[in-house]
Amino acid sequence: MTRKACYEADIVITTALIPGRPAPKLIDAMAVQGMRAGSVIVDMAAENGGNCELTKPDQLFVSSNGVSIIGYTDLVSRMAPQSSELYATNLCHLLDEIGSPEDLKINMEDEIQG
Repeated sequence: MTRKACYEADIVITTALIPGRPAPKLIDAMAVQGMRAGSVIVDMAAENGGNCELTKPDQLFVSSNGVSIIGYTDLVSRMAPQSSELYATNLCHLLDEIGSPEDLKINMEDEIQG
């Protein structure tokens, strides 16, 4: 069943861990070989060996058929800068949609706006 799900997915994120034990292998090499080129596996259990048989801890590995396997063990520390950048980009696009700087009127006396 895991192989079939991998074959149909473009992105697979694994998180299975058992405290104090190596991560269980959920995705074998055959499942990776059946995935489409350009697909991505994000193995959040890489620090404990990974849920994918081909995971290489602290590396981005691309299989022979073009599947990227992300085995970074510091994903949590990478999230804050990415989240902030995404939020800032969304705010910039929102302001562009509102209109030009001349159209944007902020009432600094209003406690919600100012």
